[in-house]
Amino acid sequence: MSKPYKGFRPDWQEKRAPEGSYRSILKWGDPEFFKVPKENLFKMIKKQFNMTDDDFRAPKEMGYETVEYDVPIQLNESQIAKFREIVGAENVKTDCYSRLSVAYGKTMYDLMRLRKHIVENIPDVVLYPSEASEIEKIVEFCNKELIPVYVYGGGSSVTRGVECMKGGISLDMRPNFNKVIKFNEINQTITVQAGMSGPQLEQVLNEAPERFGAKRRYTCGHFPQSFEYSSVGGWTVTRGAGQNSTYYGKIEHLVLGQEYVTPAGNIITDDYPAKATGPDVNQIMMGSEGAYGILTHVTLKVFRYMPDNQFKFSYMFLNWEDAQAAAREIMQSQYGYPSVFRLSDPEETEVMMQLYGVDDIPVLGKILSMRGYKPMQRCLFLGFTDGERGFCKNVLKGVRTICRKYNAMNLTSIPTKAWEKGRFNDPYLRDSMQDFGIMTDTLECSVNWDNMPHVHKMVREYCKSRPNTICMTHMSHCYPQGANLYFIFIAKMSEIDDFLSYHRGILDHIQKSGAAISHHHGIGKMFAPWLEGQIGSNQLEIFKVLKKHFDPNNIMNPGGTIGLDLEESEKRFIRPKW
Repeated sequence: MSKPYKGFRPDWQEKRAPEGSYRSILKWGDPEFFKVPKENLFKMIKKQFNMTDDDFRAPKEMGYETVEYDVPIQLNESQIAKFREIVGAENVKTDCYSRLSVAYGKTMYDLMRLRKHIVENIPDVVLYPSEASEIEKIVEFCNKELIPVYVYGGGSSVTRGVECMKGGISLDMRPNFNKVIKFNEINQTITVQAGMSGPQLEQVLNEAPERFGAKRRYTCGHFPQSFEYSSVGGWTVTRGAGQNSTYYGKIEHLVLGQEYVTPAGNIITDDYPAKATGPDVNQIMMGSEGAYGILTHVTLKVFRYMPDNQFKFSYMFLNWEDAQAAAREIMQSQYGYPSVFRLSDPEETEVMMQLYGVDDIPVLGKILSMRGYKPMQRCLFLGFTDGERGFCKNVLKGVRTICRKYNAMNLTSIPTKAWEKGRFNDPYLRDSMQDFGIMTDTLECSVNWDNMPHVHKMVREYCKSRPNTICMTHMSHCYPQGANLYFIFIAKMSEIDDFLSYHRGILDHIQKSGAAISHHHGIGKMFAPWLEGQIGSNQLEIFKVLKKHFDPNNIMNPGGTIGLDLEESEKRFIRPKW
C-alpha cells in the first residue's frame, strides 16, 4: 500500500488481477506489486488536467473480464501435431489466453486495446522451446509449410515488435529457454540462451563464485528500465540500452557473439574482441528484430561487480542551457564517464521533485528558491559512478568541478537514491493512472550536441500543442558527440485513435527535427513507417537484400518489421528539413 493520503484518495487498484483476465496481461510486471501516485503528485495531476475528485471516484475499463474471443486457428491438426512432436505436447498451447498473452507488448496502444477487449494479430499456436535444436526443427518445418514465425522475449516491447501480424506461431522464450551455456572468467564473458531475463542474468553473474567457482563476482552492467521484464535476446535484437550505458555501453558494445537460426541455415559469429575481416556480421544481425532469424545464444562481456564504488550525486542547474553545456563538457573532458547520467529539463524536473519526494523537504525548497533556482526553469541532474574506486573518485571530482563552473547547486545523493528506488518500478504508475483515463507513454531519439536545442524545442512544441498535456524530457544516455532525448508524455486520453494520431505526430516531428527516430527502443512495426525516411532508400535496400538471403519466403516476423514489407502507402517518408 502507498503512503496514506490526508485528503481524498482515489480507489487505486491494488489487488491481483483475476487469473485469465485481460488485466493480468496488460498489467506491468509483478502481479502482486502496485505503485500509485503520491498525494502531492495526484494533486498536480488534477490541476494539470482540470480534473476534480469526482473524476477519480470510479475507475473505468479495468480489464478484469476473462479473456474470451473467437479467432479461429488457421493451422491444421497435422501441423500442430508436428510442433508437439518437436517440443513436447506440454509446450504447445492453443487456448485463447496463451495466444493473446504473447501478442501485445507494453506500448499504450497495446494496453488500450486490451482494456477495450480488442483482439487482433495473435498467433495460432504458442510454443515454448527448450533447446536450439528444437528451434532449428521448428524453423525448417515452418519454412517448408510457409508458417509465419514470431518470437516473444520479455514482453516489454513498445514498438509492436512481437505482434503476430500474419498469425502463425509465436515462440515464448521465457519459461524454458533461459539457461547458461558457458561462463569464461579468463575472457570475462558469458554465453546464455536468448530467453534469459535481466534479473536471471544478473543473479548468475553476482553469484559467479558459488555457481562457477569464479574468483570474484560480476555484472553485465545492462539495466534498462524494463530490466525485470526484458530478455537478453530482446536487448540484442532491438539494440537496446541500459540506464548505466554511459559507462558500460549499449548492448551492441556488450555483445561479442551470437547464434541465429534462419531459414537459410545457422549464423554463428565469433567472439573476438576486435577484428578487421570485412563488415561485422555481429553488427549486421543486431537490430534485425527477428526478421532474419531467431536469436538463440548470446555471448556478452561481463565486468567486475563493485557496488561499493557507486558514488551517487545530484545537482540542480539554473536553466536548461547551462545544464546542456555542462553535460557536454562532462562527456568531452576525458576524465571518465559517470555510469548513470540523467539530466531532466524544466518540466520533468518539476514532476521529478514531486515523484521522488524532493519537495517534501521544506528546507531544501527554501534554499533553492533563495538561490534563484526557479520552478519551470531549474534542471535536475543525477547519477552515479561504476568501476574501479580511484576511477570513480576521479569521475565524481570531474562532475563536481564542471557543475560548480555552471553554478549548479549540490543536492547530495538524496534525489539519486530516491530515483534508484523507483528506477524499475515507475512503469507500475501507468496502470494506476490509466484506470482513470490518464495516459502515459514515451518516445526517444538520438541527437548530436549541436542540434539538441532545436530537437528539444521542436518536439516539445508539438507535444504541448495538445492542451493540458505534460511533456517531460531528459537525457539518459550520453556520449562525447551527443545524447539521447527521452520524451515522456502524459495526457487525459482514452481513445485509441487519439493516441495513434498524437504518437504519429511526435514521430513526425522527431524526424523533421533531424533526430534519429530511435536510440534504444528499436523499430518494430510501430516505428517502421518512418525508417526509410530516417536511413535513406539505398540503405533500406541493404536490409531487404539481407532479408531475401536469410528468409526468402518471408516467414520471419512478417508484417512490417523494420520496414521490410511495408506498402508505399504505409510509409511516412519525411526527410529532415532545416
